[in-house]
Amino acid sequence: MPDELSREELLEMYRQMVLIRRLEEKAAELYTAGLIGGFLHLYIGEEAIAVGACKALRPDDHLLTAYRDHGWAIARGLDPKRVMAELLGKATGVSGGKGGSMHLASAEHNYWGGHAIVGGHLPLATGVGLAIRYREEDKAVLCVFGEGSTNIGYFHESLNLAAVWKLPVVYLVENNQYGMGTEVSRASSRSNIFEKGCSYDVASAPVDGQDVLAMYRAMREALDYAREHGPFLMEAKTYRYSGHSMGDPERYRSKAEIEQWRAHHDPIDRLANLLTSQALAKETDLQKINRDVEEEMEEIVRFAKESPEPEDDALYEHVYVQPVPVQ
Repeated sequence: MPDELSREELLEMYRQMVLIRRLEEKAAELYTAGLIGGFLHLYIGEEAIAVGACKALRPDDHLLTAYRDHGWAIARGLDPKRVMAELLGKATGVSGGKGGSMHLASAEHNYWGGHAIVGGHLPLATGVGLAIRYREEDKAVLCVFGEGSTNIGYFHESLNLAAVWKLPVVYLVENNQYGMGTEVSRASSRSNIFEKGCSYDVASAPVDGQDVLAMYRAMREALDYAREHGPFLMEAKTYRYSGHSMGDPERYRSKAEIEQWRAHHDPIDRLANLLTSQALAKETDLQKINRDVEEEMEEIVRFAKESPEPEDDALYEHVYVQPVPVQ
């Protein structure tokens, strides 16, 4: 049994990846139909990173992500119905319909969100790590961001202070090969992003982001290291099948390149092949999971569509100061 995970745990990881992919595909349909507004960044092709990493997180650990956050929210345990409702801007959404695609969060799950500003959450995650050290708690922080964030000041400032103060933060780079439409090698002097950790004496390592079990193993070790010794920089090599966002014309890469990744590196197929080759599941078992996810998706979409819009008074909730009435 891989990594002492039970058959049931492995099948649940498979189900989570299938659910994330189907939710993203359905979100693309709803966006095209005009039911989702603003920007929409899909996670299709990267599912193994969130599922493997969240499997390694403890419930009391903290998680902060960038704007490609739907898959992370589901992997962390947020209700997918409420995630979809948030995408549609409904009151039943995880952020009350006021956050949308890029601002999913849940205090119950210690999931402090999707953040729309590139790299803007790295100092926040570092601050959470400082609070943990100050309180002498046995917790860790996982901060997730794209490779493009490693070229800006937030990244370097955060890694430097985390190293100085030995903070329990794992900085996870999802290197999906492109920063918007720019290939990594054209924007970063280091194509192997994990090597940037050496500048601050931060332990670092790469991992195959298309292998959910490799992701789980690597994250479990990184979190243990962070709790004991301080920050860790991990680079998950991955690939997004969709554009940077729904408005991306994708003129910077070929369809053949995308199909090459789908055919040879798909994370769902890789886990399926492992399960069947090691007699942990039959093809019929996986087909049943796929059918169950399809039925669940129908309920998820129905719930989101039928949920109410936020009331006008919701505009005045969760603000820093009470509004002054206009005379």
